[in-house]
Amino acid sequence: MLRGKTALITGSLGGIGFATAQALAEQGCNILLNGLAPVETIHARHAELEAAHDVSVAYHPADLRDVRQIEQMVAFTAQTFGSVDIVVNNAVVRAFGPIEDFSTTDWDDALAVNLSAPFHVIRLSLPHMKRAGWGRIVNMASTFSLFGVADRVDYVTTKTALIGLTRSVALELATTGITCNAICPGSVLTPATEGRIEEAVAREGISREEVERRFAARQPSGRFIADTDVAALIAFVCGPHGRDINGAALPIDAAWSAGRG
Repeated sequence: MLRGKTALITGSLGGIGFATAQALAEQGCNILLNGLAPVETIHARHAELEAAHDVSVAYHPADLRDVRQIEQMVAFTAQTFGSVDIVVNNAVVRAFGPIEDFSTTDWDDALAVNLSAPFHVIRLSLPHMKRAGWGRIVNMASTFSLFGVADRVDYVTTKTALIGLTRSVALELATTGITCNAICPGSVLTPATEGRIEEAVAREGISREEVERRFAARQPSGRFIADTDVAALIAFVCGPHGRDINGAALPIDAAWSAGRG
């Protein structure tokens, strides 16, 4: 359904980002991968997508804290594939702790990667989308953009702000054939979550199964959201049947946010 389109996905070497790359490649999209990982991982992801889906894949190592590198990444995407049709702003950094102890470096990094980078990727990609009269922009928000939580001020703030960015962009582009939406996942067993689980096991001396149950129990279903399900939702929004889904903040959290109203 998306054969020949090009998708630029930030933070796409693992977790939700790579699952999204797989879902869009399955629909025929060429893929621009971005993120930090060992060279072997980058090569493996690249080869896996090309072999499984018969699409073209490229990689750009842009540090999303640096506007110049973001500019280079978008330009590289357009030069390599001839277009930038789909943008998925997935990359994220996060830290934990009470606000009075929160590192100013962590705060600045979160603003740069989680919020400013999506703004820059969108503004730089829009000329390509407008020339084509078609485009899809997806911002990876969070269930924590729908309600707050303690000791995660950078994450809650930036993910909530992404909803505002999404709505503003959607309204500006409402007559252009370009849509902009936010996806709000609950707890997904991503590499970052895996790291937190391992830390809790080591710190508390309890089983991995017990820690996983604690993390997943925040959702009424009592289980993690599958990254492939998040990716499938993104692929649907980017497809032809998503043309009138615009400016939405779409929860995929097993009713977690439904109980917070």
